[in-house]
Amino acid sequence: MSVNASGWRPERPANGGSGAGDATATFSGNRALMLDEALIFEIGTAETTGVDLDASMLDDGRGNRLGGLARTAPIGLPGLSEPETVRHYTRLSRQNYAIDLGLFPLGSCTMKHNPRLNERMARLPGFADIHPLQPVDTVQGALAVINELAFWLIDLTGMHGVAMSPKAGAHGELCGILCIKAALEKRGEGDRKVVLVPESAHGTNPATAAFAGFKVEGIPANANGRVDLEALKARLGPDVAAVMITNPNTCGLFEPDMKAISDAVHAAGGYVYCDGANFNAIVGRVRPGDLGIDAMHINLHKTFSTPHGGGGPGSGPVVLSEALSPFGPLPYTARTADGHIHLIEEERAEEFSNEHFGGKLDSFGRMTAFHGQMGMFTRALTYILSHGADGLRQVAEDAVLNANYVLRQLEGVLEAPFAHSGPCMHEALFSDEGFADGFSTLDVAKGLIDEGYHPMTMYFPLVVHGAMLVEPTETESKAALDAFIGSLRAVAERARAGDAALKAAPVHAPRRRLDETLAARKPILAWKDPAPVAEAAE
Repeated sequence: MSVNASGWRPERPANGGSGAGDATATFSGNRALMLDEALIFEIGTAETTGVDLDASMLDDGRGNRLGGLARTAPIGLPGLSEPETVRHYTRLSRQNYAIDLGLFPLGSCTMKHNPRLNERMARLPGFADIHPLQPVDTVQGALAVINELAFWLIDLTGMHGVAMSPKAGAHGELCGILCIKAALEKRGEGDRKVVLVPESAHGTNPATAAFAGFKVEGIPANANGRVDLEALKARLGPDVAAVMITNPNTCGLFEPDMKAISDAVHAAGGYVYCDGANFNAIVGRVRPGDLGIDAMHINLHKTFSTPHGGGGPGSGPVVLSEALSPFGPLPYTARTADGHIHLIEEERAEEFSNEHFGGKLDSFGRMTAFHGQMGMFTRALTYILSHGADGLRQVAEDAVLNANYVLRQLEGVLEAPFAHSGPCMHEALFSDEGFADGFSTLDVAKGLIDEGYHPMTMYFPLVVHGAMLVEPTETESKAALDAFIGSLRAVAERARAGDAALKAAPVHAPRRRLDETLAARKPILAWKDPAPVAEAAE
């Protein structure tokens, strides 16, 4: 197999072993059912094609129908037969890690099992085959799903209203911040331009505030990994528009001063935005509205198990307090006395505003072209209805129980910087303290790949050196947790002992360790056919 000289494909023995004399070496480079797959350019050639077209089919004497768009130069893509193409992509798919293969310990991401019941409901023709431009009378069932889900989200959070259209968590953050901006402008305080963001917040929070035109200032954490309440109070003033806080925070900890934070921000004339990405840790147990939250996005693809990853799909409805509800985006659903559900657009907003908001609607506009993520809504509502209120409460309890089990089972092997402050919530946070000189979090992550696991979240949150953030979720059994804990313990002990062999990990994966800095900064995204040896010599 050829090797790209740039380092994009790292040098390694064909079988991933140690080279000459390796007893595990194979001629093919395959390891039983772990197949070594070449690039598609290395399988086929640009001189061949998988389909033969007779010349008469391309020109029947009347000229072709391409209108001057016919290709004038070789396309440069390899031609493969159908079996070669199918095998190539099937082999690549076998090299992916997935929640259907094993525990996915990514902290902050909540990669948990997506019940197949959700998928079956989302694929019903009445949901899967509708079009956003259909007449409202023909999509009453779909609107009923949106309306019912909205009711549940409001009820579970103790808030006043909800915007369903945001397409993901960061999109929801922008929605909430734009609501705050509109509310401030309405009361003549548009000159409040500062948003305070604690160190323990998600990284998208400051990015969202800056994108919306605000100046971002940080608030430090205390020794227990929570917001420094006194530092926050000292910074509040007439220029502060809002605080964006993640609760439970990125250290996997609940903010016990949340109500005091909200009270202080409100007294100073600001609003409180809560990043609800970690709502799965408190759903059914804590209502953010009772803590003084004004806006909070909910990642349906985290709390309510709809599938996510790889950039989508996602959904980020935003629940709003009574103070911010009138400023939420359009459209929204409303049920009239006759049971008919309406999709309230700009032209009907005034008609319904008195009934639903007790006055004029001051929406800042639209977030998307249409109404939200229908497939995500259907999956989330299916999940909610199948669990019920008591089941959702157990979701949070089991997520917290599993994370604390992981935290305590790894005592003495991995340093947990905030274990002294009590139990964690839905994720356990560890650091690289105690590793032998020259060994890092990266080595542990690579060692986990050899153990058959996707690595945990690394180097995040930034407040912990060499951070390792593990979120087992509530859907993992004790047996699955014990297997993962055993693997992580074994790899961590190797890092503490300075096992030099760990530096070579992963040795069982299809590819060995990359120069990740070079790969990220100088990626080679186009194939270049290596020059023949004779040409290179000239």
